[in-house]
Amino acid sequence: MSTVIPIGPYHPLQEEPEFFRLHVEGERVSSLEIELGYNHRGIEKLAESKSWDQVVFLVERICGICSTSHPAASVNCQEDIGAIIAPERAQYIRTVICELERIHSHLLWVGLAGHFLGYNTVWMWSWKYREIVCDLLEKITGNRQSYAMFKAGGVRRDLDNEDIPGVFDALDQLKPVVALFRGAIHDDPVLHARLKGVGVLSPEDAHAYGVVGPTARASGVPIDVRKDDPYFAYGWVDFQMIVRDEGDVYAKAMCRVDEIEQAVLIIEQCLKQMKPGAIDIHIKEIPAGEGIGRAEAPRGEVYHYALSDGSNFPARYKVRAPSYTNILSNEVAVIGESVADAALILAAVDPCYCCTERLTVIDSVTHQKETYRQSDLLQLSRAKTNALRERLLR
Repeated sequence: MSTVIPIGPYHPLQEEPEFFRLHVEGERVSSLEIELGYNHRGIEKLAESKSWDQVVFLVERICGICSTSHPAASVNCQEDIGAIIAPERAQYIRTVICELERIHSHLLWVGLAGHFLGYNTVWMWSWKYREIVCDLLEKITGNRQSYAMFKAGGVRRDLDNEDIPGVFDALDQLKPVVALFRGAIHDDPVLHARLKGVGVLSPEDAHAYGVVGPTARASGVPIDVRKDDPYFAYGWVDFQMIVRDEGDVYAKAMCRVDEIEQAVLIIEQCLKQMKPGAIDIHIKEIPAGEGIGRAEAPRGEVYHYALSDGSNFPARYKVRAPSYTNILSNEVAVIGESVADAALILAAVDPCYCCTERLTVIDSVTHQKETYRQSDLLQLSRAKTNALRERLLR
């Protein structure tokens, strides 16, 4: 007889609501059921009623921690439709903001991982130095989160040259801290016992589930949009794609710590190479057509698709966030592990549940409920896109 242990949709270890139903035999997890979609906010539908410029602000609110990754994909998408190329200085500024966000996101995850493991000192230290990064973002953009900097054709505000030395000083403060965290994870035998060999996701399963970001790279899958399809200034700077082969929670932790170091190097190169110049080409409208936008969020690839009918509003807007695939990989990663490790494994993919929104439709006349699965939504989405395409091609 197996025992069912529910985690969620409200649980102390979950910042947002999702439901994991663990089937346990003794102390080991035999199977896992995942229910997503408790945070549906209708972002894609709302986008159809917003101007192209407003869409960037809208998608910025999909996720607070990745609040520049979705705007990055959105402006890439809009610029793809209109074959728009933003000024070089704007591309460098965009890259700096993206990498600062990567640092603060990874530090947040390291802190929470320490907290889950009972290493509250790691939690306090990582969040202490995350404040340095958030202060930098506030100085550059005016906001600690939801930076409101990106727009099709450029950025909204320039980076003051007098602020650049302060950015270098802050990054110099972070470097020994990153080395400290790496040493702590690398040398602590308790952490090794707690993390190594736990929640292993094989390269085959990583491919099968289509995982992205550190979740994929920790399983030996070398994918990174910044390298595979360079955008912004990523093609103009040198950095290393961090890939490990173990596929366990330890590998995921080390990937993120090492990526913080690479993010620091990217920012320093951008600030040194950035030249004075325009930051915006002042796009007035987006032409008819289709476009895609990709960006490497801290959790992995963000993908945006838009269909324009030539008006000031998207005719169709589609978002795929990394958590939607990464979370589902827990179906295999958690099998055979102990109940004590289950919550840590579920958190190891750095899930953002707001990014996994789905919906249930209720008929207003019959009051019958109908749950739409991924395949149903895909069919509806394709049908609407095809209808719009036929209308535009008449």
